[in-house]
Amino acid sequence: MTEPSLGTPRRASVERVRAALLQRGITEPTIREFAESTATAADAAAAIGTHVERIVKSLVFMAGAQPILVLVSGTHRVDLHKVAALVGQPITRASAEQVRQHTGYAVGGVPPVGHAQPLATYVDRDLLEHVEVWAAAGTPNSVFAITPRELVRITGGHVHDVAQD
Repeated sequence: MTEPSLGTPRRASVERVRAALLQRGITEPTIREFAESTATAADAAAAIGTHVERIVKSLVFMAGAQPILVLVSGTHRVDLHKVAALVGQPITRASAEQVRQHTGYAVGGVPPVGHAQPLATYVDRDLLEHVEVWAAAGTPNSVFAITPRELVRITGGHVHDVAQD
């Protein structure tokens, strides 16, 4: 692992995530930053040296005009029909502009916490099968480790089966 040369906006994004983790009781958050990309689940798993199913994808969807966050394993795809049934209305994938507007982060670096506004969060049940998972830390080359139970706690997430069969 090498420390990348991060500019101020990227550093600010990572520090917002660190502050959000501290605020939620993660007393010593360890955020790892890489020279290589961790923007996709496969990239993150390769950089960390772990399995793709242990990577948390933080995906933003729109339920009408309301953004929601879905946290799913790196090997899974979100089942839009299941999520729509949970929220009671049709779901569409948020555009890159909507993601940045509602979370304050760019696609590929969206963390599960520290967003520009509170987001209803849905956590795929399969993430709870792991002892530790890795989530984006605000940039497309930063991640942090967390237990799935802590992830649910810090996000206020609702655990459901939201992955495609």
